[in-house]
Amino acid sequence: MTLRNRLGRKPIVIAPGVYDALTASIATQVGFEALYVSGAAIAYTKLGAPDIGLVSMSEVADVISHIRERVETPLIADADTGYGNALNVERTVKLFERSGANAIQIEDQVLPKRCGHLADKNLIPQLEMVGKIHAAVDSRRSQKTLIVARTDAVAVEGFEAAIERANAYSQAGADMLFVEAPSSRNDLARICQSLAGGLPLMANMVEGGQTPILPAQELESLGFALVIFPGGIVRALTHAARAFYNTLTNDGTTDASRDSMLDFEALNGLLGTGEYLARGKRYEGGGR
Repeated sequence: MTLRNRLGRKPIVIAPGVYDALTASIATQVGFEALYVSGAAIAYTKLGAPDIGLVSMSEVADVISHIRERVETPLIADADTGYGNALNVERTVKLFERSGANAIQIEDQVLPKRCGHLADKNLIPQLEMVGKIHAAVDSRRSQKTLIVARTDAVAVEGFEAAIERANAYSQAGADMLFVEAPSSRNDLARICQSLAGGLPLMANMVEGGQTPILPAQELESLGFALVIFPGGIVRALTHAARAFYNTLTNDGTTDASRDSMLDFEALNGLLGTGEYLARGKRYEGGGR
């Protein structure tokens, strides 16, 4: 089943944020049907920096490629602003699609962008973003590759302007709409009511962000087809890592952390080390 077809069915698709092949592998093993390759999570982990537009197109493409080597799960890739104008969007879509993305999300902030839940965002003109959507749609090689249009207008121009932009992006050929950073459950409901009967809608749950965290089932009841939790894994791992390093520096040993970690054997089991070695053994001496 294609991602497009799955989004047209219930239950709502829950896509956790991933930032490398390991997190993608774990998320796939526990049963998620789609994964969100988060630009913010890549910035946090690859650069140790905030989500303020520092990650490059090629860095994200590399992450997509590494993930695709390990899992077949559909990937929704965060392409920020497309990294420039419509011509940059063309190149981004081609590269991300070739790297293994099944859906590519582009937003209407200026370059450099910032996290949708930070203050003082700025937007490009609506018509410029419409042109970018046209470029994205024209550049993809397969109709199975979805173009996700995100607007950050709620916090900049207001709710009605955000809906107007979303409708314009739909008419430009986007396959899914993402109205970022509504500040209440009521606004989440209004998004679905205002855009009902059109494209599948995406919700973004950011722990501590501008939007209240709602369970997936409730978001489905409002009318959303997809919910992402893009940075949750980094927040969880950062909390665990800080506790681990504090224990190690205080105790001089990892003994107190052993119950909250995988040991050497368990980690190799998760990674499939035995299967790798067996496959290599099979090829020794020119065999198959």
